[in-house]
Amino acid sequence: MMDSPLPSFALGRDPGSSFVDLLRRVAPHDLPGAGSRDAGTGSGVEVTHGTTVLAIRFGTGVIMAGDRRATSGYSIASRRIEKVFPADDLSGVAIAGAAGPAVEMVRLFQVQLEHYEKIEGEQLSLEGKANQLSQMVRANLGAAMQGFVVVPLFAGYDDRRARGRVFSFDVTGGKYEETDFQTNGSGGVHARNWIKAMWEEGMSRDAAIDLALRALFAAADEDSATGGPDLVRRIFPTVAVISAEGFHLVPDDDVATRAEALLGGREEGSGL
Repeated sequence: MMDSPLPSFALGRDPGSSFVDLLRRVAPHDLPGAGSRDAGTGSGVEVTHGTTVLAIRFGTGVIMAGDRRATSGYSIASRRIEKVFPADDLSGVAIAGAAGPAVEMVRLFQVQLEHYEKIEGEQLSLEGKANQLSQMVRANLGAAMQGFVVVPLFAGYDDRRARGRVFSFDVTGGKYEETDFQTNGSGGVHARNWIKAMWEEGMSRDAAIDLALRALFAAADEDSATGGPDLVRRIFPTVAVISAEGFHLVPDDDVATRAEALLGGREEGSGL
């Protein structure tokens, strides 16, 4: 059996280095949200939602973190969902909103960045990556109007500026750079208030990780859709560090040790 021929395009319609445009031309049904545009919330379908995520800039990079709970209506759909993903070696994405389309968007974004690098022979700038993600969020607007809202956070280390940067988006694809930190999801406002009270310019990596955990714990105290630390099941937030050394997930044992120490401080009245 012969292999399928590679697609060809008329002059002016070549998608070039954009994998999203290539997919839009040859397989539009595989784009994130394509299968959900005709199935709105009025159809009776329960949509799984990811809740609280955050990004905090520290002295030499960015911390991204998220709780592990996903909800469907008033029920807990998952206690161990992952909400923080690498975009490439120097950047990451944290998802909130409709979990299925959000994970699809992240996977497509990862492929898009890899595809661009292979075609162009160089990586996009961090600003360029944020612009690419903005276009994907905007392309999901039709599904968002049906209730499948996806609004990610994007952060990374900008090797051209030698510093971490944080970007947020709105449902229409609007892109906004945050100078210090940002939160998203149902518990985001509670997490943001905690970070706002304690964030400092040039803070250390360890201090930023502890602040991220404190903010998520505070959000869980106020928002039922945000999962707090589960000492019995050993479920703790996902935490990633992005710096000049790359994207690295903080090991679960390290997160557990920090979480238990912070919870112990709260019980003694000196911490959270």
